[in-house]
Amino acid sequence: MNPINELSEMDFQQARQDLKQLATTLESAIAGQTPLITQMLITFIAGGHILLEGLPGLGKTHLAKAMAAITDLGFSRIQCTPDLMPADITGSEILLKGQDGQQILKFQPGPVFSQMVLVDEINRATPKTQSALLEAMQEHQVTFSGTTHPLNSPFWVIATQNPIEIEGTYPLPEAQLDRFTTKLKVDFPDPEALLTMLDISLDSEPSEQLKPCLTVQRLKQIMHLSREILVSDNIKQAAVQLLLSTHPGNKADSNHFRYGASPRGLQSLIRTARVHALMQDRLQVDIDDLEAMAMPTLRHRVLLSIESELAGIDSDELLNHLIKSWRENV
Repeated sequence: MNPINELSEMDFQQARQDLKQLATTLESAIAGQTPLITQMLITFIAGGHILLEGLPGLGKTHLAKAMAAITDLGFSRIQCTPDLMPADITGSEILLKGQDGQQILKFQPGPVFSQMVLVDEINRATPKTQSALLEAMQEHQVTFSGTTHPLNSPFWVIATQNPIEIEGTYPLPEAQLDRFTTKLKVDFPDPEALLTMLDISLDSEPSEQLKPCLTVQRLKQIMHLSREILVSDNIKQAAVQLLLSTHPGNKADSNHFRYGASPRGLQSLIRTARVHALMQDRLQVDIDDLEAMAMPTLRHRVLLSIESELAGIDSDELLNHLIKSWRENV
């Protein structure tokens, strides 16, 4: 029997209402970022990690803290600096005295042992420290001195970074970028949003006033429900065609790329498209869902060629052109 047949329309309707409530609550605390909030929620329900990129002062940290507050999740924050060490993230062993008086080594968990971890200004940490997150993000575990320590479930990483043009940053390597389900750009607010910010955050931080909208158990139920959204063979084939169009030699514009999106990017595209379909009141993924999530799931998984970088070509504009061309031909 099809899994969707075992679920009632009421189950999906209630999930959509819960997600709408989360979005509305976030919008009340973070002004002028409605599209960003929607994409964050989609990634969140898809179980993926998020990379937020934007100039300082645009509310990236507040948005992550607000997300934790309204979902009642355990939250920790890691402020990245050049002198941050890997053990400052994962934890380390400390010397303790046991009940028998003997000294023993005990693992002291670091801030990564939380349900939601905000890694603030990740590109200000050195590559060695950035790599400490690799195992945690992919395997949901930390290995120290040969012992594996499982992380909390569910587990998300929300990392923020300033554009690499700012002095004193370390661009994330490709292997690290690929661990993020989406890369979201935080745009500068319009004048109306700036005025609203003065009303809601002039004298206090909005996230501190937020109350949980969902329990962790309900959050898990919605995540499970999103996985029951149908993905037809035609949609899977279209997603594969889109992914391959980013690889050199498959399309004229793709020759500007040094390499294209990875298979993990294909998985991220489908997972987030299912959640997008759920939020759009659909029980089956269609082309519009793939198109909506193509940019955030693929933009950090393609790399321009040296010649294209020197020519000043914008990778987002190029990828957007590829997506439009793909949309016209499916």
